[in-house]
Amino acid sequence: MNEVNNQIYETYGERWYTADDDPIALLRAESKAKLPWVLNEIQKIGAKNKQTVLDVGCGGGFLSNALAQNGLAVTGVDLSEESLRVAKAHDITGTIQYLPADAYHLPFADQSFDVVTVMDFLEHVERPADVVKECARVLKPGGILIYHTFNRNWLAWIVIIKLVEWLVKNTPKDMHILRLFIKPKELENFCSEAGLSVQSVTGLRPVIMSLTLKSLFSGVVPKTMKFKTTPSTLLSYMGCAKKNC
Repeated sequence: MNEVNNQIYETYGERWYTADDDPIALLRAESKAKLPWVLNEIQKIGAKNKQTVLDVGCGGGFLSNALAQNGLAVTGVDLSEESLRVAKAHDITGTIQYLPADAYHLPFADQSFDVVTVMDFLEHVERPADVVKECARVLKPGGILIYHTFNRNWLAWIVIIKLVEWLVKNTPKDMHILRLFIKPKELENFCSEAGLSVQSVTGLRPVIMSLTLKSLFSGVVPKTMKFKTTPSTLLSYMGCAKKNC
């Protein structure tokens, strides 16, 4: 049984923000489409005070740094200390607390955060339901969990795994494994078991018009590439689940 290759994130360094010949460039492009949706979900729970956000599996800090720039009090955690170093270097607000931490055992008290985000992470762990439960533990009642992951089906295997391997030059082996992808209903059940109720879900897809035929076979991700939300969750999806009061 293949295991997902999570060691690659120790090797990126500044390539988190500069590489265009690696799938990390796809993640950068996706993050620009995810941010407005995430901010909108956070705004729905109100802005009584400066809301506290925990970004689990924050990687190079794309989301953490963007949320801090929008006035939120952000803590980012990841097992990769090299990724945390890069994330901190790109925090232009100088306000984010970046910490090494295991998502199965978060070093925070119960009910510590208004928002927990777990983006592009659940498909990298063997026990995603346990991660969801731990995220729910540190959420305040009425707080929200926001997630993004990939659906498990043959089309997702072709597009997200095989096409990326074929078309993006430096795609690492086992960056993603189909068996770890999560169907939306499964994730809804994980949330329910953790005392969370899914409030909204949206799909995410590439904007085909942002690509050219030449760029498709260049081995790099063009700077013009964009993603957009879509009603279809067939490939990947974001969701927001509220902690029951």
